[in-house]
Amino acid sequence: MGHMSEQQANCAQHKMNKHLSINSEEHHFTCNVCKKCCKWPSSSKAHVCIHTRQQLHTCDVCKKTFSQSGALKSHQTTHTGKRTHTCDICKKSFFCIRYLKVHLRIHTGEKLFTCDICKKAFTHRGDLQRHLQIHTGEQPFTCDICKKSFKQPGALKQHLNTHTGQRPHTCDVCKKSYIHFSSLKVHLRIHTVERSFTCEICKKSFNRSDKLKLHLRTHTGERPFKCDICKKPFAFRRELQNHLYIHTGERPFMCDICKKSFKHSRALKLHLNTHSGQRPFTCDVCKKSFRQSGHLKYHQRTHTEERPFACDICKKSFKRLGDLKVHLLTHTGQRPFTCDVCKKSFIRLSTLKCHLHTHTDERPFICNICKTSFQRSDSLKVHQRTHTGQRPFACDICKKSFKQSGALKLHLLTHTGQRPFTCDICKKSFRQSGHLKYHQRTHTGE
Repeated sequence: MGHMSEQQANCAQHKMNKHLSINSEEHHFTCNVCKKCCKWPSSSKAHVCIHTRQQLHTCDVCKKTFSQSGALKSHQTTHTGKRTHTCDICKKSFFCIRYLKVHLRIHTGEKLFTCDICKKAFTHRGDLQRHLQIHTGEQPFTCDICKKSFKQPGALKQHLNTHTGQRPHTCDVCKKSYIHFSSLKVHLRIHTVERSFTCEICKKSFNRSDKLKLHLRTHTGERPFKCDICKKPFAFRRELQNHLYIHTGERPFMCDICKKSFKHSRALKLHLNTHSGQRPFTCDVCKKSFRQSGHLKYHQRTHTEERPFACDICKKSFKRLGDLKVHLLTHTGQRPFTCDVCKKSFIRLSTLKCHLHTHTDERPFICNICKTSFQRSDSLKVHQRTHTGQRPFACDICKKSFKQSGALKLHLLTHTGQRPFTCDICKKSFRQSGHLKYHQRTHTGE
């Protein structure tokens, strides 16, 4: 065998140096953002893309982008469907040899990566890195919009969807979309998993016993989560968490356009539609569109006349659970919202808010056309119909239309012949409560 040329010798030396560096403790390239050390400039360059969110390599098939060429190569095998590397033990196959090597540790029980602080061992390096942040409290990945920080770049990437409104994970069965893949996975159980846990009271079924347990609280009235500040109890932990913002005044989610802030990311997302004019939820029957899926769901009941929420006491039914909850207070006599000025109490928070304007004489809702001002937004809405001529509430029997739903309800009594308001003294009945009040004066002499 002949002597190596100078070029071959240099190449061999470079490979040896690289090999020695891999097995040494030296890390030459440090990230300025999170201080992570890399052995090679290429590794350092790829790592920096995590912070800058720069995606240099694009898949020709689905246009998904990646910060590293190796990651793109691995991804491309998901389109070809080739899984050439198979585990001899369980026959599970993988797109690349690296995934197979990592998988084999499940069978061998090998845990190569140990935490220096608590000595807990992990199968994957990534698991160790995530674990270390428990000790350091470090959250190096920050959202440019709301400044919320995260431990992992993936968590930040998912969080950004709450600002953009993107829901990249779609159900193939019903086309419902989600921000998180984990949410889609849970949703898929609706289509695939048997719902074997049934509520004996309302017959609603669930795929998990813990979900049934939570649901039962809507019937039993159990409220195990109590606010430490005002002692108000709640049925669900998330309700307590939302309530706590009332005491702290915290509104961490701010609109970049009008600077209005919100307690929850979902409220900000819905608010953004007021600027974009987007109404992504459309009724299949009348094509009316809505900003929120909940509003569409409620509207659809005007077509189906469905009233799924019934009062156990008087059997009156409602289209919304919230309306039933408010109605129940009429039986208990509870009026949980009290005015600090005159101590008058109300069943609804919205009614209290409207009442407060009577003390301040504030009329914040102004008509764009005639500048008349109102204390309530719904009063303004009704008033604007005097300019537009809009009469959105139509009688199905005679097609007569009205500006207000209350006027339609009264009109329907002319067709049914119903007279729901009866005098206690002479038993004479009336269509309207106002007519009954006027009649009662004939007995009182008032």
